[in-house]
Amino acid sequence: MQVTKLGEGRAEVAVVGGIHGDEPCGIRAIERLLRDAPEVRRPVKLVVANEAAAERGVRYVEEDLNRAFPGYPDSETHEKRLAYELAHELEGCRTLALHSTQSHAEPFAVVDGVDDLARTVCPRLPVASVVETGRFVEGRIFKAVPDTIEVECGLQGTEDAAANGYLLVLSFLTATGVLPGVAPARDTPVFRLVRRIPKGPASEYEVFVENFERVDEGTTYAAVDGESVVAEEQFYPVLMSSSGYEDVFGYAADRVGYVG
Repeated sequence: MQVTKLGEGRAEVAVVGGIHGDEPCGIRAIERLLRDAPEVRRPVKLVVANEAAAERGVRYVEEDLNRAFPGYPDSETHEKRLAYELAHELEGCRTLALHSTQSHAEPFAVVDGVDDLARTVCPRLPVASVVETGRFVEGRIFKAVPDTIEVECGLQGTEDAAANGYLLVLSFLTATGVLPGVAPARDTPVFRLVRRIPKGPASEYEVFVENFERVDEGTTYAAVDGESVVAEEQFYPVLMSSSGYEDVFGYAADRVGYVG
Protein backbone atom coordinates (compact mmCIF):
# COMPACT_ATOMS: atom_id res chain seq x y z
CA MET A 1 0.00 0.00 0.00
CA GLN A 2 1.30 3.41 -1.00
CA VAL A 3 0.07 6.47 0.91
CA THR A 4 0.86 10.06 -0.10
CA LYS A 5 -0.47 13.14 1.67
CA LEU A 6 -1.01 16.58 0.20
CA GLY A 7 -1.17 19.43 2.69
CA GLU A 8 -0.23 19.75 6.33
CA GLY A 9 -2.01 18.32 9.36
CA ARG A 10 -4.35 15.41 9.92
CA ALA A 11 -6.21 14.39 6.78
CA GLU A 12 -9.97 13.87 7.01
CA VAL A 13 -10.42 13.27 3.27
CA ALA A 14 -8.96 10.42 1.21
CA VAL A 15 -8.94 9.04 -2.33
CA VAL A 16 -8.25 5.33 -2.93
CA GLY A 17 -7.35 3.60 -6.18
CA GLY A 18 -6.14 0.11 -6.95
CA ILE A 19 -8.43 -1.82 -4.63
CA HIS A 20 -8.61 -4.17 -7.60
CA GLY A 21 -5.29 -4.55 -9.37
CA ASP A 22 -6.83 -4.95 -12.83
CA GLU A 23 -8.66 -1.60 -12.58
CA PRO A 24 -5.93 0.98 -13.31
CA CYS A 25 -8.19 4.05 -13.61
CA GLY A 26 -7.93 4.99 -9.94
CA ILE A 27 -4.17 4.61 -9.82
CA ARG A 28 -3.80 6.71 -12.95
CA ALA A 29 -6.06 9.42 -11.52
CA ILE A 30 -3.97 9.58 -8.34
CA GLU A 31 -0.71 9.68 -10.32
CA ARG A 32 -2.06 12.51 -12.46
CA LEU A 33 -3.11 14.50 -9.40
CA LEU A 34 0.35 14.06 -7.87
CA ARG A 35 1.95 15.28 -11.10
CA ASP A 36 -0.30 18.33 -11.14
CA ALA A 37 0.45 18.97 -7.43
CA PRO A 38 -2.45 21.37 -6.81
CA GLU A 39 -2.47 23.66 -3.79
CA VAL A 40 -4.92 22.26 -1.28
CA ARG A 41 -7.03 24.07 1.31
CA ARG A 42 -7.06 21.06 3.66
CA PRO A 43 -4.97 17.88 3.73
CA VAL A 44 -5.91 14.78 1.75
CA LYS A 45 -4.55 11.23 1.63
CA LEU A 46 -4.01 9.57 -1.74
CA VAL A 47 -3.82 5.78 -1.43
CA VAL A 48 -2.85 3.10 -3.95
CA ALA A 49 -4.21 0.06 -2.15
CA ASN A 50 -3.30 -3.32 -3.65
CA GLU A 51 0.12 -2.60 -5.17
CA ALA A 52 0.99 -6.31 -5.39
CA ALA A 53 -2.08 -7.08 -7.52
CA ALA A 54 -1.60 -3.97 -9.67
CA GLU A 55 2.01 -4.91 -10.43
CA ARG A 56 0.80 -8.32 -11.65
CA GLY A 57 -2.20 -6.88 -13.53
CA VAL A 58 -4.61 -9.15 -11.67
CA ARG A 59 -7.75 -8.38 -9.67
CA TYR A 60 -6.26 -9.75 -6.44
CA VAL A 61 -3.41 -11.90 -5.15
CA GLU A 62 -5.30 -14.33 -2.91
CA GLU A 63 -8.84 -13.01 -2.45
CA ASP A 64 -10.95 -10.03 -3.48
CA LEU A 65 -9.87 -7.07 -1.33
CA ASN A 66 -13.34 -5.52 -1.63
CA ARG A 67 -14.83 -8.61 -0.07
CA ALA A 68 -12.23 -8.88 2.70
CA PHE A 69 -13.14 -5.96 5.02
CA PRO A 70 -12.78 -5.35 7.92
CA GLY A 71 -9.79 -7.66 7.57
CA TYR A 72 -7.51 -9.17 10.17
CA PRO A 73 -3.88 -8.25 10.95
CA ASP A 74 -2.70 -11.85 11.32
CA SER A 75 -4.69 -13.34 8.45
CA GLU A 76 -3.12 -15.93 6.16
CA THR A 77 -4.18 -13.98 3.06
CA HIS A 78 -2.55 -10.84 1.68
CA GLU A 79 -5.88 -9.09 1.06
CA LYS A 80 -7.32 -9.65 4.54
CA ARG A 81 -4.16 -8.20 6.10
CA LEU A 82 -4.27 -5.34 3.62
CA ALA A 83 -7.97 -4.67 4.33
CA TYR A 84 -7.15 -4.26 8.01
CA GLU A 85 -4.26 -1.88 7.27
CA LEU A 86 -6.28 0.13 4.75
CA ALA A 87 -9.25 0.47 7.11
CA HIS A 88 -6.97 1.89 9.81
CA GLU A 89 -5.28 4.23 7.33
CA LEU A 90 -8.67 5.61 6.29
CA GLU A 91 -10.15 5.87 9.79
CA GLY A 92 -12.01 9.16 10.20
CA CYS A 93 -11.73 10.06 6.50
CA ARG A 94 -14.42 10.89 3.99
CA THR A 95 -13.24 8.58 1.23
CA LEU A 96 -13.65 8.24 -2.53
CA ALA A 97 -12.80 4.75 -3.83
CA LEU A 98 -12.28 4.47 -7.60
CA HIS A 99 -13.27 1.38 -9.58
CA SER A 100 -14.16 0.37 -13.14
CA THR A 101 -16.57 -2.16 -14.57
CA GLN A 102 -17.19 -4.43 -17.55
CA SER A 103 -20.87 -3.49 -17.71
CA HIS A 104 -21.35 0.28 -18.10
CA ALA A 105 -19.34 3.06 -19.73
CA GLU A 106 -20.92 6.00 -17.92
CA PRO A 107 -19.69 6.80 -14.38
CA PHE A 108 -21.99 6.09 -11.43
CA ALA A 109 -21.63 6.17 -7.65
CA VAL A 110 -22.15 3.31 -5.20
CA VAL A 111 -23.00 3.92 -1.52
CA ASP A 112 -23.94 1.74 1.41
CA GLY A 113 -26.94 4.00 2.07
CA VAL A 114 -28.11 7.49 1.24
CA ASP A 115 -26.71 9.37 4.23
CA ASP A 116 -25.51 12.96 4.72
CA LEU A 117 -22.27 12.28 2.82
CA ALA A 118 -24.13 10.84 -0.17
CA ARG A 119 -26.68 13.67 -0.16
CA THR A 120 -23.96 16.32 0.03
CA VAL A 121 -21.32 14.93 -2.31
CA CYS A 122 -22.96 12.63 -4.89
CA PRO A 123 -24.98 15.40 -6.58
CA ARG A 124 -21.68 17.26 -7.09
CA LEU A 125 -19.96 14.37 -8.85
CA PRO A 126 -20.12 13.82 -12.63
CA VAL A 127 -22.16 10.63 -12.26
CA ALA A 128 -25.41 9.66 -13.94
CA SER A 129 -26.77 7.56 -11.07
CA VAL A 130 -26.29 6.58 -7.44
CA VAL A 131 -26.61 2.90 -6.42
CA GLU A 132 -27.54 2.02 -2.85
CA THR A 133 -26.17 -1.42 -1.97
CA GLY A 134 -28.31 -1.97 1.12
CA ARG A 135 -27.77 -5.53 2.36
CA PHE A 136 -25.36 -6.42 -0.45
CA VAL A 137 -22.25 -5.28 1.45
CA GLU A 138 -20.42 -8.63 1.69
CA GLY A 139 -17.09 -7.51 3.10
CA ARG A 140 -16.87 -4.31 1.03
CA ILE A 141 -15.04 -1.22 2.18
CA PHE A 142 -18.26 0.20 3.64
CA LYS A 143 -18.04 -2.37 6.46
CA ALA A 144 -14.86 -0.76 7.80
CA VAL A 145 -14.86 2.78 6.36
CA PRO A 146 -18.49 3.91 6.53
CA ASP A 147 -17.94 7.41 5.10
CA THR A 148 -17.05 6.05 1.67
CA ILE A 149 -18.41 6.70 -1.80
CA GLU A 150 -17.36 4.21 -4.45
CA VAL A 151 -17.42 5.31 -8.08
CA GLU A 152 -17.41 3.15 -11.17
CA CYS A 153 -15.38 5.33 -13.57
CA GLY A 154 -16.23 3.51 -16.80
CA LEU A 155 -15.21 0.44 -18.73
CA GLN A 156 -12.27 -1.42 -17.28
CA GLY A 157 -8.88 -0.64 -18.84
CA THR A 158 -10.08 2.19 -21.08
CA GLU A 159 -8.70 5.70 -21.50
CA ASP A 160 -12.17 7.06 -20.85
CA ALA A 161 -12.27 5.41 -17.42
CA ALA A 162 -8.92 6.97 -16.50
CA ALA A 163 -10.04 10.41 -17.68
CA ASN A 164 -13.36 10.06 -15.87
CA GLY A 165 -11.52 8.99 -12.72
CA TYR A 166 -9.46 12.17 -12.71
CA LEU A 167 -12.56 14.36 -13.14
CA LEU A 168 -14.30 12.45 -10.35
CA VAL A 169 -11.35 13.03 -8.03
CA LEU A 170 -11.30 16.77 -8.77
CA SER A 171 -15.05 17.02 -8.19
CA PHE A 172 -14.86 15.05 -4.94
CA LEU A 173 -11.98 17.16 -3.62
CA THR A 174 -13.86 20.33 -4.51
CA ALA A 175 -17.06 19.09 -2.85
CA THR A 176 -15.16 18.23 0.34
CA GLY A 177 -13.27 21.53 0.49
CA VAL A 178 -9.82 20.20 -0.36
CA LEU A 179 -9.69 22.18 -3.60
CA PRO A 180 -11.07 25.70 -3.98
CA GLY A 181 -14.26 26.38 -5.88
CA VAL A 182 -17.91 25.41 -5.77
CA ALA A 183 -19.06 22.13 -7.27
CA PRO A 184 -22.57 22.67 -8.68
CA ALA A 185 -25.22 20.18 -7.58
CA ARG A 186 -27.77 18.44 -9.76
CA ASP A 187 -30.57 15.96 -9.18
CA THR A 188 -29.20 12.42 -9.53
CA PRO A 189 -31.43 9.32 -9.56
CA VAL A 190 -30.97 6.69 -6.86
CA PHE A 191 -31.34 2.95 -7.44
CA ARG A 192 -31.52 0.43 -4.57
CA LEU A 193 -30.30 -3.13 -5.15
CA VAL A 194 -32.95 -5.71 -4.28
CA ARG A 195 -31.63 -9.05 -5.56
CA ARG A 196 -28.96 -10.80 -7.58
CA ILE A 197 -29.75 -12.03 -11.09
CA PRO A 198 -28.25 -15.55 -11.21
CA LYS A 199 -26.83 -17.30 -14.24
CA GLY A 200 -26.26 -21.03 -14.40
CA PRO A 201 -23.27 -22.88 -15.89
CA ALA A 202 -23.09 -22.45 -19.66
CA SER A 203 -20.68 -21.85 -22.52
CA GLU A 204 -22.34 -18.68 -23.85
CA TYR A 205 -24.15 -15.78 -22.21
CA GLU A 206 -25.90 -12.79 -23.79
CA VAL A 207 -27.48 -9.66 -22.29
CA PHE A 208 -30.08 -7.68 -24.24
CA VAL A 209 -30.87 -4.77 -21.90
CA GLU A 210 -29.08 -1.60 -20.78
CA ASN A 211 -28.08 -0.86 -17.21
CA PHE A 212 -30.35 1.62 -15.38
CA GLU A 213 -33.09 1.31 -18.04
CA ARG A 214 -36.35 -0.28 -16.86
CA VAL A 215 -37.00 -3.90 -17.84
CA ASP A 216 -40.71 -4.70 -17.89
CA GLU A 217 -42.28 -8.00 -16.86
CA GLY A 218 -42.21 -10.45 -19.75
CA THR A 219 -39.14 -8.91 -21.40
CA THR A 220 -36.36 -11.24 -22.59
CA TYR A 221 -33.35 -9.68 -20.90
CA ALA A 222 -30.68 -12.36 -21.42
CA ALA A 223 -29.88 -15.74 -22.93
CA VAL A 224 -27.98 -18.74 -21.59
CA ASP A 225 -26.64 -21.01 -24.34
CA GLY A 226 -29.28 -19.53 -26.63
CA GLU A 227 -32.18 -20.10 -24.24
CA SER A 228 -34.10 -16.91 -23.41
CA VAL A 229 -34.30 -15.59 -19.83
CA VAL A 230 -37.52 -13.63 -19.27
CA ALA A 231 -38.24 -11.08 -16.53
CA GLU A 232 -40.85 -12.31 -14.06
CA GLU A 233 -41.30 -8.78 -12.71
CA GLN A 234 -40.20 -5.24 -13.51
CA PHE A 235 -36.67 -4.23 -12.49
CA TYR A 236 -33.78 -1.94 -13.29
CA PRO A 237 -30.53 -3.78 -14.17
CA VAL A 238 -27.33 -2.66 -12.43
CA LEU A 239 -23.78 -3.94 -13.07
CA MET A 240 -25.31 -6.35 -15.54
CA SER A 241 -23.17 -7.96 -18.22
CA SER A 242 -22.48 -11.31 -19.81
CA SER A 243 -18.97 -11.63 -18.36
CA GLY A 244 -18.60 -9.42 -15.28
CA TYR A 245 -19.36 -12.08 -12.67
CA GLU A 246 -19.00 -15.86 -12.65
CA ASP A 247 -22.40 -16.81 -11.21
CA VAL A 248 -24.64 -13.76 -11.68
CA PHE A 249 -25.52 -11.47 -14.56
CA GLY A 250 -25.66 -8.55 -12.13
CA TYR A 251 -28.30 -7.05 -9.87
CA ALA A 252 -31.94 -6.05 -10.03
CA ALA A 253 -32.75 -2.68 -8.49
CA ASP A 254 -35.68 -0.40 -7.72
CA ARG A 255 -35.58 3.28 -8.62
CA VAL A 256 -36.24 4.99 -5.28
CA GLY A 257 -35.79 8.74 -5.79
CA TYR A 258 -33.13 11.39 -6.19
CA VAL A 259 -30.31 13.10 -4.34
CA GLY A 260 -29.65 16.76 -5.04
